[in-house]
Amino acid sequence: MTDQPWRDASAPAERRARALLEAMTLDEKIAQLGSAWPGNDELNGNVAPMQDVFSQSGTSFEQLREHGLGHLTRPFGTAPVSTAEGAARVTALQREIVEETRLGVPAIVHEECLTGFATYGATVYPAPLAWAATFDTALVRDMAGAIGEDMRRLGVHQGLAPVLDVVRDYRWGRVEETLGEDPYLVGLLGTAYVRGLEDAGVIATLKHFAGYSDSRAARNHAPVSIGPRELRDVILPPFEMALALGGARSVMNAYVDLDGVPAGANADLLTGILRDEWGFGGVVVSDYWAVAFLNTMHGVADSPGRAGALALTAGIDVELPATLCYGKELAELVRGGEVPEEIVDRSVLRLLRQKAELGLLDPTWTPESDVDDTVELDSPRNRDLARRLAEHSVVLLANDGALPLATDTRSVALVGPCADDPLALMGCYSYPNHVLPRYPELDLGVDAPSLFAALRDELPGVAVTRHEGCPIREEDRSGFADAIAAAREAEVCVAVVGDRAGMFGEGTSGEGCDAPDLRLPGVQDELLTALLDTGTPVVVVVMSGRPYALGAHAGRAAAIVQAFMPGEEGGSAVAGVLSGRINPGGRLPVQIPRLAGGQPGTYLHPPLGGNSEGISNLDPSPLFPFGHGLSYTRFDYGELTLSAQRIPTDGELVVSVEVRNTGDRDGAEVVQLYLRDVTAQVTRPVRQLAGFARVELRAGGRARVSFTLHADRTAFTGLDLRRIVEPGTVEVFVGRSAGDLPCTGSFELTGRVREVGRDRVLTTPAEITPLPG
Repeated sequence: MTDQPWRDASAPAERRARALLEAMTLDEKIAQLGSAWPGNDELNGNVAPMQDVFSQSGTSFEQLREHGLGHLTRPFGTAPVSTAEGAARVTALQREIVEETRLGVPAIVHEECLTGFATYGATVYPAPLAWAATFDTALVRDMAGAIGEDMRRLGVHQGLAPVLDVVRDYRWGRVEETLGEDPYLVGLLGTAYVRGLEDAGVIATLKHFAGYSDSRAARNHAPVSIGPRELRDVILPPFEMALALGGARSVMNAYVDLDGVPAGANADLLTGILRDEWGFGGVVVSDYWAVAFLNTMHGVADSPGRAGALALTAGIDVELPATLCYGKELAELVRGGEVPEEIVDRSVLRLLRQKAELGLLDPTWTPESDVDDTVELDSPRNRDLARRLAEHSVVLLANDGALPLATDTRSVALVGPCADDPLALMGCYSYPNHVLPRYPELDLGVDAPSLFAALRDELPGVAVTRHEGCPIREEDRSGFADAIAAAREAEVCVAVVGDRAGMFGEGTSGEGCDAPDLRLPGVQDELLTALLDTGTPVVVVVMSGRPYALGAHAGRAAAIVQAFMPGEEGGSAVAGVLSGRINPGGRLPVQIPRLAGGQPGTYLHPPLGGNSEGISNLDPSPLFPFGHGLSYTRFDYGELTLSAQRIPTDGELVVSVEVRNTGDRDGAEVVQLYLRDVTAQVTRPVRQLAGFARVELRAGGRARVSFTLHADRTAFTGLDLRRIVEPGTVEVFVGRSAGDLPCTGSFELTGRVREVGRDRVLTTPAEITPLPG
């Protein structure tokens, strides 16, 4: 062991990494910062931007791993393979790396895992926007733990999730991949996902750092014209929380430029904020081909090698998904003195430390795998988690009493393009939507009943007829007549509209599938109008990856249900809500707009960003506010109490309220705490979520919900760009949504203006105390 001290498993990871670094030549060091995507050149469709261009590099795997390799890209997720085939592929690739290179250092294997392990036959969980609708951190953590366990069992070391971009404009195609429009909700649920994945031994990758979701006109990769205050107060907090509280070990850069500086070449962001301010010691990986984009798209480098030099110097440690810029050209720049070798060493040390932590440098590590096809990736445990997430995520937006469906209902017309399509239940990074469209001969790999199939099972004595009415996005009205006739003949019409997730224009939602406005795609709005004109009660079910403007239909629909791509168990979950078997408890992580225009819109706005009567003729008020959701029972709130009326700028107080289930059904209420800084040195939101608690209460039950609120939770970025807690009046609101807050109060922050740093309090713990009925 003396000639290879990095193999000493009893030594600290840092010491082992340094010893290995010292043994490496420059070529071997730079090889660790690259990656390979075996088989990518055989793909016949895009699963990453510009893949068709960059994958044709002509560089073989043998050439890429000549001196070693940092990462192996998607051996399970590139093309459909069984667990045994995927494991055998990883074994063969790792064996070649270990046996055919001087130092024999294995690669880190990474995969996508946004809606589950992205491989054939693995559980398809709800999309992240649906996780956010649950407001349930424990359930999200459990799901991530299950995903991580499945990945780790098959030799995967790193997952490219979660997405922590805060929604700023609903037209953006990747809204479905996010956790909503509030930084605290995004941060807390994102942290829960990170903790689950990391506890399973898989490295979580926070993306996309930073500002990606604030692009102009919500176009994918478009420039971001964001101020430093919005960046620090809205965009960055979820990343900071997931690092400080979740322990994420990797961060991925954003594709966009911020005020003219690409994020992938932004040292202030990738080194200044991430490492110097926050103390991040993990590895920054590039988004796929983002380093090459510095040359080909952003035009800030005149060659691949110089693009690599820019990215490496700024703070990107590893180039994904294949080595285009961190190769021989970069090595020559180092040898010529244009790039200091210390910059290379800095990144290599971070990666080697991570490999030591993963056990890849241990003397007992072996490329061999004993995995076979008995490994079940859609196990009963996984499906139960998928079911509970789906059931908790369905949001009842409006209801005139039509739901739950009456027990004596005899006929239901199920109409709409999403009614009998299992793919409408799944996000763009689900394997069935992400990869399987290129393999039409294969089934979905998992059992995923459509809403039509699930509703027939849910209502065995009811005649349920199905009519598509129209496609999702094509302007084809030929099916209107049959759908309208079916609605007229039925007692109830359930109209199922929404999205089909895809990639780069192949869907109506998903990466590269941005929307010009917030009308339902195609002629679905026309179909809804025609169905509502029949006089039959119409229950509108929206299965989508973004919120759509429903103002034209809300006053006429008997009920409206929102499901944000609820996964393989989503059909059953929505059917259960319609029948009444499930009491809906989901809440909106984004607003539902009234009008199709007027974007961008978010509930996080100062007074002049909202309804300013007498100033503008346009009213951006939502149809349904952030946090909204109805139930089949009723929850009443008692009087709000504060443990103190005045606290210093470094103090805390307890905000308490009693909640009672006054209906005749058990149910879940999401109790939400909002704050408003009455007077500040910069404009502040009229309301901002500061805490929440999902409370399960039996019929007639009651509980006290107590939030421990630290003064740090009022902090904001001041005039001089320092994060401060400022003395003054803070209004407190507690209730059902940002638009329904029956409990109000206020307290005074006293003393001096206090600057806060990375040690500030980031969360508002909630304690739920059951009370006698």
